[in-house]
Amino acid sequence: MAQDATVTWLTQEAFDRLAAELEQLSTHGREEIAKRIEAAREEGDLKENGGYHAAKDEQGKQEARIRQLKELLRTAQVGEAPESSGVVEPGTVITAVIAGEEERFLIGSREIAGDSELDVFSEQSPLGAAILGLKIGDATSYTTPNGREITVQVTGVETWAGQ
Repeated sequence: MAQDATVTWLTQEAFDRLAAELEQLSTHGREEIAKRIEAAREEGDLKENGGYHAAKDEQGKQEARIRQLKELLRTAQVGEAPESSGVVEPGTVITAVIAGEEERFLIGSREIAGDSELDVFSEQSPLGAAILGLKIGDATSYTTPNGREITVQVTGVETWAGQ
């Protein structure tokens, strides 16, 4: 499954969940924060008004999330998790020995995993980029952001079944 760096693979469930979150934030979320800002503004002096500043800060975070969701949904490739063929690709669960420790994680977007406890590494992360396309038994190494060289061997590739 060839992936453009700007495309994010999502299951239909993840896409629907994110679209619902965007809808909620864009409508009720914006209305609620506007009411909180207005109520705090009516309390008087804005320099000393902690409620006003907290609401404005929350508004900024909410607007950033709205922008993030719009971009993610605009560029998403929606489909079923790829049926595992033993090759590391977005949407597969990987078991690998990383620097001598066995780890299990999902390759793809954190948004795919939802409430799962599974760690997620994007395809663009140093680890994700290093193992993309490898088969069970293949080994490689990658350089961490702090310059450390880490060895990794893929020991399992499974189809993402959710949760």
